[in-house]
Amino acid sequence: MKMIQNDDPAMNIQARQILTVSQLNRRIRLLLESQYPGLWVEGEISNFKKHSSGHIYFTLKDENAQISAAFFSQHQRGLKFELEDGLKVLAFCRVSIYEARGQYQLYVERIEPKGVGALQLAFQQLKEKLEKEGLFREERKRLIPRFPGTVGIVTSPTGAAIHDILNVVNRRFCGTQLLLYPVKVQGEGAAAEIAAAIETMNRLEEPEVLIVGRGGGSLEDLWAFNEEIVARAVYHSRIPVISAVGHETDWTICDLVADLRAPTPSAAAELVVSSRLELEQRVRDYGARLRDALLNLCKDYRERLKDLAGSAAFRQPRFLLDQFAERTDELTRRLQTSFKTWHALKQHGLQNFTGRLNALNPLGILERGYSVTFGPAGEVLKSVKGAAVGDRIMTKLYHGQLVSEIVKVEKGELHGGKK
Repeated sequence: MKMIQNDDPAMNIQARQILTVSQLNRRIRLLLESQYPGLWVEGEISNFKKHSSGHIYFTLKDENAQISAAFFSQHQRGLKFELEDGLKVLAFCRVSIYEARGQYQLYVERIEPKGVGALQLAFQQLKEKLEKEGLFREERKRLIPRFPGTVGIVTSPTGAAIHDILNVVNRRFCGTQLLLYPVKVQGEGAAAEIAAAIETMNRLEEPEVLIVGRGGGSLEDLWAFNEEIVARAVYHSRIPVISAVGHETDWTICDLVADLRAPTPSAAAELVVSSRLELEQRVRDYGARLRDALLNLCKDYRERLKDLAGSAAFRQPRFLLDQFAERTDELTRRLQTSFKTWHALKQHGLQNFTGRLNALNPLGILERGYSVTFGPAGEVLKSVKGAAVGDRIMTKLYHGQLVSEIVKVEKGELHGGKK
């Protein structure tokens, strides 16, 4: 018998190499990581999600394909802008596989916006966010005091900004008190120091106005004044804030939130400290205007007094008093005559009314010799039908009354001839 040799490795039990799923995923991971340890991938972000741990997960896609990506929090420290769906980016990453699920994905270590600088994008995103919240509203911005006794300054103690401010203040009005809170104005931690300084100045409640700023520089140098923490500190400040970031052409977020923006620190100092010479000249002008106004007022009152002195009231006061007395007597006579006429009319009306009342009085007929007889029960007797022999009756006369006893009742003709 001749045996047939089977060369199929899948059927050859001794030649088989069997891997577990975990071993296979590990080999694929090592292969991918060795082949693609670091590369730039371009795509559009979708399915963006930020975990409570700070890790970010999203999908990077183009017109024809997509791949999952993870961006862990330890790699996000230098990220200035916010990731969001629809944003086109360049991601520096390594390619690997998540062994537990066998999922091929990118592990991002750095990310940049495509077509616009990261700082510019971060500036635009924060500007849109704070504008929606109302931090830039003009109606909430306060007036800067004209003559502050104390000016708070938040800047570097060694930079050009503080020297420019000191020169302007000493030249214009050396009596102004300056309160400096030294901070870093660029680099790591600068924004936090600036925000803390603004909060501390508000707790002190000594400054009447704050100047927050620095000298000029690049966008990177000025970036601390574009941080959200600084913007919110300026917004919540009870003391009016002048933003004096020395970059005349471009605006920072701090400029937009502040109550007033000055193009340079020197300009900020000129805004809060009035010139002594200007004040002295203004005082002289006000003094001259006040003196002229008082002279004109005195002249006007002198003319009015002269006119009053020449009037009839001052020349013949007795004549005016006599006229007033005569007028008073005339009015008194007219009042007395009117009262007498009114009183007579009222008295005549009262007499007429009294006569009418007496005519209607049922007892008034007694005065003419008539009488009224009342029965035993006190009722008025109109007929003999209501009387009986032996009844006691009372007859009312005009003067007094009679009490009688009936001894006889005679029925006669009734009024109208009826029985």
